[in-house]
Amino acid sequence: MNTLAIDIGGTKLAAALINDEHKIFQRTEISTPANAAPQALEQALARLVDVYQGQAQRVAVASTGIIDKGILTALNPDNLGGLNHFPLQATVEKLTGLPCVVLNDAQAAAWAEYCYLSAQFKHVTFITVSTGVGGGVVVNGELLTGPYAFAGHIGHIQADPNGPLCGCGRVGCVEAIASGRAIAAAAGHELEGKNTREIFAQAQSGNAQAQQLMTRSAQAICQLIANIKALLDTECIVLGGSVGLAQGYRQQVEQQLAQSPAAFQVPIYAAHYQHDAGLMGAALWSENHSA
Repeated sequence: MNTLAIDIGGTKLAAALINDEHKIFQRTEISTPANAAPQALEQALARLVDVYQGQAQRVAVASTGIIDKGILTALNPDNLGGLNHFPLQATVEKLTGLPCVVLNDAQAAAWAEYCYLSAQFKHVTFITVSTGVGGGVVVNGELLTGPYAFAGHIGHIQADPNGPLCGCGRVGCVEAIASGRAIAAAAGHELEGKNTREIFAQAQSGNAQAQQLMTRSAQAICQLIANIKALLDTECIVLGGSVGLAQGYRQQVEQQLAQSPAAFQVPIYAAHYQHDAGLMGAALWSENHSA
């Protein structure tokens, strides 16, 4: 059986077929529509799934935002144009004619990484540092979703009460300091207007401001990890996302965490499934949670 997996992110929409052996093939990717209208997302999804007609038996979707009973709500208006109560599951089922399972993207990625590590760990926390900051938590082999599907939105834990305003409406969230969008927004002088990828390239070349921005982000993630360890006693952290997987970033987080008291330290792994963790996790989740 093939599963059509779809990953809806703040900057891109990805899709792929995943077979019974959990191999990814026919992967495609398009830009997330800048238009905030629900019709724009529906049209983009239609374009994305059209090439897969007749090749899958079910659909599994991982999406940024809060996914509750198949409905998508963007917590941060900067993501997906602040879509509110978008009928994601019903829309995808209408477009494909197939049963569909939907899950938050970071929760899906957490499930994929847990499945990969399950022989070693039963308590795994996934952190994605990308356009935003998100997460997923597995405790004793169970993915936490919560009664309102809000579990794992760890990017909105406060990191600095005097920090910048976050898109969610709170002040000083981890996302407002550590995310790719926050890094680019904080850049000034010679780095002003550059995206996160360009800023990180400058950091590798020795640019002091770029290095400082990267360190600031890593510090916020380090403190987040220490808080998660205190709250959940998680056995390991898996770090993903375009920022989290950037060269040297995980090592910075590890170095800073090593300075914390031993009780707050926890091993940190790079995401095994890299940028496809959401796709794989949604497909794996759908195997036991079919609509």
